[in-house]
Amino acid sequence: MSPKTIPARRTASRGARTRGPTAPAIHWNPDPEDVQKSVAQLVLTLVEFLRRLMERQAIRRMEEKTLTRKEVEAVGVALMKLEETIREIGKRFGLTPEDLNLDLGTLKLM
Repeated sequence: MSPKTIPARRTASRGARTRGPTAPAIHWNPDPEDVQKSVAQLVLTLVEFLRRLMERQAIRRMEEKTLTRKEVEAVGVALMKLEETIREIGKRFGLTPEDLNLDLGTLKLM
């Protein structure tokens, strides 16, 4: 089981943080397979985040015409291979692409 973040809220009287009445307690299962899956999810989420940033940068550079056709092709192939690799590794750990999304709050899902 992966650890889950529990939203905290401030009480009006002292400003102390408390858990919501229905929020489950955080439990960490030290089962080695769960630990490996959690680490894989964290690492793959970060790599996917970086891949998407690089993709956006490449699109911006293509629109500004600061890449040659050869560079556009090379970047495109590299990003596709990286995405494929992330998905393959994720499948080994039972992770879906949705499991690798970052919720950036008001910014949007990445």
